[in-house]
Amino acid sequence: MSQETWAAVDRYIEDKFLPADPVLDAALKACAAAGLPEIQVTPPQGQFLQMLACIRQARRILEVGTLGGYSTLWLARALPAGGRVVTIELESRHAEVARANFVAAGLADRIDLQVGRAADVLARLATAGGPPFDFVFIDADKAGTADYFRLALRLSRPGTVIVVDNVVRKGAVADPASTDAAVQGIRRFNDAAAAEPRVTATALQTVGTKGYDGFALLLVTR
Repeated sequence: MSQETWAAVDRYIEDKFLPADPVLDAALKACAAAGLPEIQVTPPQGQFLQMLACIRQARRILEVGTLGGYSTLWLARALPAGGRVVTIELESRHAEVARANFVAAGLADRIDLQVGRAADVLARLATAGGPPFDFVFIDADKAGTADYFRLALRLSRPGTVIVVDNVVRKGAVADPASTDAAVQGIRRFNDAAAAEPRVTATALQTVGTKGYDGFALLLVTR
């Protein structure tokens, strides 16, 4: 099996299950035109996140790592009337692109984009004491993932679903001697999740257009 095969299957899945979507396609084009790194979720992954949020019947969604807002749009579409996505982005230039995409998609009224260090914003949200989130998607710098997970737990309740992206790192996550900061960050997250009695967790390996990686799925139980 090869990257070419994985990408071809992703294209087949998109053709079969994801009809052309001018709004989402325009968001991707805007991200590319702005020179943003092409690290957003793929369309099948976006659809998967949206379906998970719908299954959870999420009214409040937290996203750590906005980039150009592509995954945010998928999540916002899962919300019922009155629902809200709070999304956090470090880079102001990325946030500008995301805001424009939210407006163009007609979804700006259900998205709260906060710019700053994720750990700082999450701590501020926890201190503010607002309603807990039903669904959390963590897809930011991997070195900080364990911290984002711990802070997200403070913003969760029993039944909250947490998804963490890019946890396999082309298989490098299994190497304790890796010198890659992202790999070690994910290993710290895995240690924290495995030791956390308030969650049930698993992780799945994936292949596709973005190569070999995977995601973690966690359910807050108490």
